[in-house]
Amino acid sequence: MRFSLLLFLAGSLLAQGQYDLLLKGGHVIDPKNGISAKRDVAIQDGKIAAVAESIDASRAYKVVNVSDYYVTPGLIDIHVHVYAGTGMRGAYSGDNSIYPDGHTFRVGVTTVVDAGSSGWRNFEDFKDRVIDRSKTRVLALLNIVGRGMGGGDIEQNVQDMDAQATAAMAKKHPQVVVGVKTAHFSGPEWVAVDRAVEAGNAANVPVMVDFGRFRQERPFEELVTKRLRPGDIYTHAFLGAVPLLDEKLQVRPFMHEARKRGVIFDVGHGGGSLLFRQAVPAVKQGFLPDSISTDIHITSMNAGMKDMLNVMSKFINMGMSVDDVILRSTWNPAKQIKRQELGHLTVGAVADVAVLNVLDGKYGFTDIAGTRMRGDRKFECELTIKDGKVHYDLNGITRRDWDGLGIYDSQGDPRWDATIGGGGGGRRRGGQRPR
Repeated sequence: MRFSLLLFLAGSLLAQGQYDLLLKGGHVIDPKNGISAKRDVAIQDGKIAAVAESIDASRAYKVVNVSDYYVTPGLIDIHVHVYAGTGMRGAYSGDNSIYPDGHTFRVGVTTVVDAGSSGWRNFEDFKDRVIDRSKTRVLALLNIVGRGMGGGDIEQNVQDMDAQATAAMAKKHPQVVVGVKTAHFSGPEWVAVDRAVEAGNAANVPVMVDFGRFRQERPFEELVTKRLRPGDIYTHAFLGAVPLLDEKLQVRPFMHEARKRGVIFDVGHGGGSLLFRQAVPAVKQGFLPDSISTDIHITSMNAGMKDMLNVMSKFINMGMSVDDVILRSTWNPAKQIKRQELGHLTVGAVADVAVLNVLDGKYGFTDIAGTRMRGDRKFECELTIKDGKVHYDLNGITRRDWDGLGIYDSQGDPRWDATIGGGGGGRRRGGQRPR
């Protein structure tokens, strides 16, 4: 009878402990599923296991009180430059790029898309050097130039704009390559855009355009109303050279026409591509960006842009709602890159989660011209979870207080469950889950 009782008790404990992690009491914003309300979120085996108004805490091994925060899908930044480590001077296929892991999790970002730093000739080096070694999920847009963003003459080499080779590389790596990019072209021809679109058609992926030098021979209006396809992305939507506003600061009709035909307008803030005098009037008139992205690199991150949450904070201070900003930082970009398995908290989806705070106070935000916009709110990241593992915890809300543990060693809390640890903050002993 005693043995039977032990089996019963063991079975009861297993039944109760079906979740690895429970985020309790947060305001969940999950645009895909139309949720903006207080919800509990349970995680098991790296997946979203349950989302409900109330989940019994006794069913989870680890319970974290997030009642003061927003709980959102992990943020998706679709314009970054992370092809670092090549030693190439002054190039986004080298020294201008940054390694992702030091800059993503601390601001709630779990997925980034490198925007054309590599082309078909050097993509596999980028994959080996950065993508396959990063904890951040790194996807890529292939540059239509085979050698990628090598700067100078490399990016102007029309002979290296090979649509078929680009499409072939995209089809060879469909789990990682999500589109084609053209950027920085200064010639009068449409060749860079046309070959990028040709590659996009051949590989069935979207195209992102950084128009480079604006020229009369290839007007911006023609780009977004005729050349780009529905689902293609124009990044740097609030760049000063974009003819977004007329002399009365009204959004030009062709911009609405382009949006109606399915062209996507992405922020791509960067070091030179967001002016408040463009963005503020447009947002006030309801012309909102379809997606929010950073264009982060070694220059932009130390200038007006800073990071993903800084860019998102600018838009809530321009008048966008928190829900709208989260939509444009999660589910919208997931759809744009055709990765609908990301950007939401549906049961069964990968457990990428950002726990965010919106702080009230007196803040200042700068654009690429160095002008300041005053604001009274800003985002802060409290906790970042990718694939069910905690990768960033600002205030240790997932951790136990040191003075309540008794004797422990330098490896950390022995009761901490490594299945939800981000690497380095304690380890599980003897294969047993903490009680």
